[in-house]
Amino acid sequence: MSEPSYPAAEVTVAPPTASRPGRVRPAPLQGRGVLAAGLILACWTGLLTFLLAFYQPDWRTPWPYLLALLQTHLYTGLFITAHDAMHGVVSPNRRLNHAIGTLAAGLFAFNWFPGMLAKHHAHHQHVATEHDPDFHNGRHPGFLPWFVRFAWNYVTVWQVLLMAATYNVLKLWFPQANVIAFWMLPAVAGTFQLFYFGTYLPHRGEHAEDNPHKSRSQFRHHAWAFVSCYFFGYHYEHHDQPYLPWWRLWKAKS
Repeated sequence: MSEPSYPAAEVTVAPPTASRPGRVRPAPLQGRGVLAAGLILACWTGLLTFLLAFYQPDWRTPWPYLLALLQTHLYTGLFITAHDAMHGVVSPNRRLNHAIGTLAAGLFAFNWFPGMLAKHHAHHQHVATEHDPDFHNGRHPGFLPWFVRFAWNYVTVWQVLLMAATYNVLKLWFPQANVIAFWMLPAVAGTFQLFYFGTYLPHRGEHAEDNPHKSRSQFRHHAWAFVSCYFFGYHYEHHDQPYLPWWRLWKAKS
């Protein structure tokens, strides 16, 4: 799969100085971005270790399915952490920020952080245009065709090969059903979750001419916004204030 090239982008996005309702002033991270990232990484690693090495699921009960959903939520958190690193809001230390972003992206199905970085900034700079790697091509705006185009722009042959190799190694050490249910399927479900709440819903359809970000937001419900996609459904607010980490984004929803 060939990858379109985009010009290199800065990691941090300078906050605008204008003051208007809903705007949240940038604040020092003071280690909280690293703490949030570490918590997600630790929970994902700990739960996956338990589910693969120790858990014996009874598929006649709801618990395995609920645990798979929880692991899906943590997979989504890995990507959201990498996404925050793309905007430089995990750590003000550039090397640490990039290292955490690379780790989080890699754990999510071997995504390559440096390759995603320029594409994501191209999305912000050229949202809903032919130069936006996340947008449909104008001929296939439906969910599945759009998702296929989205995946084609991001999924690489190396990712597929690494996932296949890792699967074959894991099933030598752990029950195959556990590997599929708690390692493989949550990664796939998390990808659909991120696309649905972070690309399809916010950017589908027509947008008003005075909407500079060609984005819309889900209704204001902080609990659902966190459960559904770590507040990423507040998508206009994210495009308007990309300097806000996910755990502060809810404050911008008026």
